[in-house]
Amino acid sequence: MVPILSPSAIASGTGHTWEEWLAHFSAVGAERMSHQEIVEVASSFGAPPWWGQMVTVAFEQHIGRRAPGQRGDGSFSISANKTRPGSLDDALARWREVVGSPTEISGVALERGPEVSSTPKWRYWRCVLSDGSRVQVNFSQKTPEKASISVQHEQLASPDEAEHWRAFWKDVLRDV
Repeated sequence: MVPILSPSAIASGTGHTWEEWLAHFSAVGAERMSHQEIVEVASSFGAPPWWGQMVTVAFEQHIGRRAPGQRGDGSFSISANKTRPGSLDDALARWREVVGSPTEISGVALERGPEVSSTPKWRYWRCVLSDGSRVQVNFSQKTPEKASISVQHEQLASPDEAEHWRAFWKDVLRDV
Protein backbone atom coordinates (compact mmCIF):
# COMPACT_ATOMS: atom_id res chain seq x y z
CA MET A 1 0.00 0.00 0.00
CA VAL A 2 1.26 3.48 -0.88
CA PRO A 3 1.18 5.88 2.08
CA ILE A 4 -1.25 8.82 2.19
CA LEU A 5 1.77 11.13 1.94
CA SER A 6 3.75 11.12 -1.25
CA PRO A 7 6.96 9.07 -1.14
CA SER A 8 8.94 12.18 -2.08
CA ALA A 9 7.40 14.15 0.81
CA ILE A 10 8.25 11.34 3.24
CA ALA A 11 11.84 11.17 2.00
CA SER A 12 12.23 14.94 2.11
CA GLY A 13 10.66 15.29 5.56
CA THR A 14 12.31 12.33 7.25
CA GLY A 15 15.52 11.60 5.34
CA HIS A 16 14.30 8.04 4.63
CA THR A 17 12.28 6.58 1.78
CA TRP A 18 8.96 4.87 2.42
CA GLU A 19 10.62 1.53 1.63
CA GLU A 20 13.30 2.24 4.26
CA TRP A 21 10.58 3.05 6.81
CA LEU A 22 8.75 -0.20 6.04
CA ALA A 23 11.96 -2.21 6.36
CA HIS A 24 12.87 -0.49 9.64
CA PHE A 25 9.40 -0.92 11.14
CA SER A 26 9.40 -4.58 10.10
CA ALA A 27 12.87 -5.17 11.57
CA VAL A 28 11.81 -3.85 14.99
CA GLY A 29 8.42 -5.61 15.04
CA ALA A 30 6.43 -2.37 14.91
CA GLU A 31 3.27 -4.21 13.84
CA ARG A 32 3.06 -5.52 17.44
CA MET A 33 3.69 -2.11 19.03
CA SER A 34 1.33 0.58 20.24
CA HIS A 35 1.00 3.84 18.35
CA GLN A 36 3.21 5.67 20.85
CA GLU A 37 5.87 2.95 20.71
CA ILE A 38 5.97 3.23 16.91
CA VAL A 39 6.29 7.02 17.20
CA GLU A 40 9.28 6.48 19.51
CA VAL A 41 10.83 4.08 16.97
CA ALA A 42 10.32 6.70 14.25
CA SER A 43 11.94 9.34 16.44
CA SER A 44 14.94 7.13 17.16
CA PHE A 45 15.28 6.56 13.38
CA GLY A 46 15.58 10.33 12.93
CA ALA A 47 12.04 11.51 12.23
CA PRO A 48 11.18 14.99 13.53
CA PRO A 49 8.10 14.94 15.85
CA TRP A 50 5.43 15.80 13.24
CA TRP A 51 6.94 13.40 10.71
CA GLY A 52 7.17 10.69 13.35
CA GLN A 53 3.42 10.91 13.82
CA MET A 54 2.80 10.96 10.08
CA VAL A 55 4.94 7.93 9.20
CA THR A 56 3.43 6.06 12.18
CA VAL A 57 -0.11 6.72 10.94
CA ALA A 58 0.92 5.78 7.39
CA PHE A 59 2.43 2.55 8.73
CA GLU A 60 -0.70 1.75 10.76
CA GLN A 61 -2.74 2.26 7.60
CA HIS A 62 -0.29 0.12 5.64
CA ILE A 63 -0.72 -2.85 8.03
CA GLY A 64 -4.51 -2.40 8.20
CA ARG A 65 -4.68 -1.20 11.80
CA ARG A 66 -6.15 2.16 10.88
CA ALA A 67 -8.30 3.32 7.97
CA PRO A 68 -7.66 6.68 6.27
CA GLY A 69 -9.14 9.44 8.44
CA GLN A 70 -9.33 7.17 11.49
CA ARG A 71 -7.93 8.44 14.76
CA GLY A 72 -6.13 6.36 17.36
CA ASP A 73 -9.31 5.94 19.43
CA GLY A 74 -11.10 4.36 16.45
CA SER A 75 -13.23 7.38 15.61
CA PHE A 76 -12.99 9.32 12.37
CA SER A 77 -12.51 13.00 11.70
CA ILE A 78 -12.75 15.24 8.67
CA SER A 79 -11.79 18.76 7.78
CA ALA A 80 -12.93 21.16 5.12
CA ASN A 81 -11.40 24.57 4.37
CA LYS A 82 -12.12 27.71 2.45
CA THR A 83 -10.38 31.03 1.92
CA ARG A 84 -12.65 34.00 1.27
CA PRO A 85 -12.25 37.74 0.78
CA GLY A 86 -12.49 39.96 3.85
CA SER A 87 -11.54 39.91 7.49
CA LEU A 88 -11.91 37.05 9.92
CA ASP A 89 -14.85 38.93 11.47
CA ASP A 90 -16.45 39.15 8.00
CA ALA A 91 -15.93 35.40 7.59
CA LEU A 92 -17.50 34.65 10.99
CA ALA A 93 -20.43 36.95 10.23
CA ARG A 94 -21.02 35.24 6.87
CA TRP A 95 -20.74 31.80 8.52
CA ARG A 96 -23.38 32.79 11.05
CA GLU A 97 -25.63 34.07 8.24
CA VAL A 98 -25.35 30.79 6.38
CA VAL A 99 -25.73 28.38 9.33
CA GLY A 100 -27.99 30.59 11.45
CA SER A 101 -28.76 29.46 15.00
CA PRO A 102 -29.30 25.76 14.38
CA THR A 103 -30.93 23.28 16.72
CA GLU A 104 -29.88 20.50 14.35
CA ILE A 105 -27.32 20.05 11.61
CA SER A 106 -27.97 17.64 8.73
CA GLY A 107 -30.70 15.98 10.77
CA VAL A 108 -28.62 15.54 13.94
CA ALA A 109 -29.75 17.53 16.98
CA LEU A 110 -27.33 19.80 18.79
CA GLU A 111 -26.47 18.72 22.31
CA ARG A 112 -24.53 21.89 23.10
CA GLY A 113 -23.93 25.17 21.33
CA PRO A 114 -23.27 26.70 19.01
CA GLU A 115 -20.80 28.78 20.98
CA VAL A 116 -18.66 31.58 19.58
CA SER A 117 -15.39 32.74 21.13
CA SER A 118 -12.44 34.82 20.03
CA THR A 119 -8.84 35.76 20.60
CA PRO A 120 -7.01 38.66 18.97
CA LYS A 121 -5.97 36.41 16.04
CA TRP A 122 -8.73 33.77 15.90
CA ARG A 123 -12.50 33.35 15.98
CA TYR A 124 -14.14 30.03 16.86
CA TRP A 125 -17.60 28.53 16.35
CA ARG A 126 -18.21 25.23 18.16
CA CYS A 127 -20.98 22.76 18.85
CA VAL A 128 -21.51 19.20 20.03
CA LEU A 129 -24.06 17.02 18.25
CA SER A 130 -26.31 14.47 19.92
CA ASP A 131 -24.41 11.64 18.19
CA GLY A 132 -21.35 12.60 20.27
CA SER A 133 -19.47 14.24 17.42
CA ARG A 134 -17.92 17.70 17.78
CA VAL A 135 -17.64 20.52 15.28
CA GLN A 136 -15.11 23.32 15.55
CA VAL A 137 -14.84 26.04 12.96
CA ASN A 138 -11.67 28.17 13.10
CA PHE A 139 -11.43 31.57 11.44
CA SER A 140 -8.07 33.27 10.86
CA GLN A 141 -6.69 36.13 8.80
CA LYS A 142 -4.68 34.56 6.00
CA THR A 143 -3.63 37.83 4.31
CA PRO A 144 -4.81 41.40 4.91
CA GLU A 145 -7.50 40.80 2.26
CA LYS A 146 -8.42 37.15 2.91
CA ALA A 147 -9.70 35.04 5.79
CA SER A 148 -9.44 31.29 6.21
CA ILE A 149 -12.30 29.12 7.48
CA SER A 150 -11.49 25.61 8.66
CA VAL A 151 -14.18 23.13 9.73
CA GLN A 152 -13.03 20.22 11.91
CA HIS A 153 -15.63 17.52 12.64
CA GLU A 154 -14.40 14.87 15.10
CA GLN A 155 -15.63 11.74 16.87
CA LEU A 156 -17.41 10.35 13.83
CA ALA A 157 -18.36 6.69 14.07
CA SER A 158 -17.50 5.38 10.61
CA PRO A 159 -15.92 6.14 7.25
CA ASP A 160 -19.42 6.51 5.74
CA GLU A 161 -20.31 9.09 8.38
CA ALA A 162 -17.04 10.90 7.73
CA GLU A 163 -17.77 11.08 4.00
CA HIS A 164 -21.32 12.32 4.63
CA TRP A 165 -20.02 15.14 6.82
CA ARG A 166 -17.13 16.00 4.50
CA ALA A 167 -19.61 16.53 1.64
CA PHE A 168 -22.01 18.39 3.93
CA TRP A 169 -19.40 20.86 5.19
CA LYS A 170 -17.99 21.43 1.70
CA ASP A 171 -21.51 22.38 0.58
CA VAL A 172 -21.86 24.78 3.50
CA LEU A 173 -18.48 26.34 2.74
CA ARG A 174 -19.51 26.95 -0.89
CA ASP A 175 -22.16 29.36 0.43
CA VAL A 176 -19.87 31.13 2.91
